[in-house]
Amino acid sequence: MTQLINSTLSKKLNWARLLGLSSIGIFIFFIPITVAGKQSIPLDHMVSWMKVALGEGAGWYAMLMIVAGAVYPLITNEWRNSITNKVFLLLKWLGVITAIMAFSKSGPAFLQTPDMLPFLFNKLVISVGLIVPVGSVFLAFLVGYGLLESIGILLQKIMQPIWRTPGRSAIDAVASFVGSYSIGLLITNRVYLSGHYSAREAAIIATGFSTVSATFMIIVAKTLNLMEIWNQYFWITLLITFIVTAITVRLPPLSTMNNEAKFREPNCESGNRLSIAMKSGLEVAGKAPPLGKNILVNLKDGLLMTISILPSIMSVGLIGLLLAKYTLLFDWVGYLFYPIAWAFSIDNAMELSKASASGLAEMFLPALLMKDADLIARFSAGVVAISSILFFSASIPCILSTKIPLNVAKLVIIWFLRTFLTLLITIPTAILLFG
Repeated sequence: MTQLINSTLSKKLNWARLLGLSSIGIFIFFIPITVAGKQSIPLDHMVSWMKVALGEGAGWYAMLMIVAGAVYPLITNEWRNSITNKVFLLLKWLGVITAIMAFSKSGPAFLQTPDMLPFLFNKLVISVGLIVPVGSVFLAFLVGYGLLESIGILLQKIMQPIWRTPGRSAIDAVASFVGSYSIGLLITNRVYLSGHYSAREAAIIATGFSTVSATFMIIVAKTLNLMEIWNQYFWITLLITFIVTAITVRLPPLSTMNNEAKFREPNCESGNRLSIAMKSGLEVAGKAPPLGKNILVNLKDGLLMTISILPSIMSVGLIGLLLAKYTLLFDWVGYLFYPIAWAFSIDNAMELSKASASGLAEMFLPALLMKDADLIARFSAGVVAISSILFFSASIPCILSTKIPLNVAKLVIIWFLRTFLTLLITIPTAILLFG
């Protein structure tokens, strides 16, 4: 009798964990609410509140994280493992120097213009520095109690044939879109390290789903004066982004990466899918560690990712912005995209090609450079800014700070493929709609 009661209580506890704790995670990451006239997900509201509450302390916090990120490899001796690690150690210390200049508003005047150090430090570093550790706390609710496993089985038939990723990767895609790419990458890295993603699957998710958030899309649309056609811009951008991902997963370097994972989602017949999804989720919920321990583990991972990302944003991001502003590098790269714009005989063809190339430095640059162009070119630049996904001021350093086996060369190749394909699909689409 006692055993029966314990079994019943255990099942109820597992249901409470799966439905209750996972629901908290869904609410924090995915349910927009309005606070003080601003609509966003609760996580974003928390981070905004923290930035206001910290005031100038937010800058001191960011500086502490950046210095910690430069010191940490020296403590662990990771910098000795490879030439890449040595290079990134130097870049992290360069990040410390540039962060000090940004925080103290010192150094050369050309670095203190609004689109240089102030942009990197105030707009990117402080926001990412807060959202990753805060998000990691609530990540325990989202990924620790069976939700990923249940969702994975339910969406298996969609994700596997189209994007060659497990069904659970849908969570990563949505987390990036409603939260930020840093949160999506945090989830991806966590699941990859647990053995539930292969190297190829983690790389596909990191480079194909980890877009900037929907809220940042609004900023891009406003800059390009596209708010009058916001619905067309929003949905077409989303569709093209995932179409491009479906193509790039079938091309090198992604298609040639290792695809072995320690754990695989169980395959099932469609008729049994819901019951197997619930059973799988309950099993994970039953084996999960206590909530407090789970939060501490995720917080530790979040802090380690934070100190790894922030110095790189300040150094790699600044190098990219300087190359875009003061050299012809991205103009030269733009010639690789020019045949597409030329073939469709659009106005501002060369400007669009060069602006698209500048997105490798910072995803917002195409919007800034094309804000006065004609509608077709503006629309195309807006889609490229989101769909290309990879850029040196933030997302590339974020990916390189994870354990996902991607290097700079692979990321640049993937960026080129994504940008080329995005232009190839977007320009005729824009001509059809607005030409």
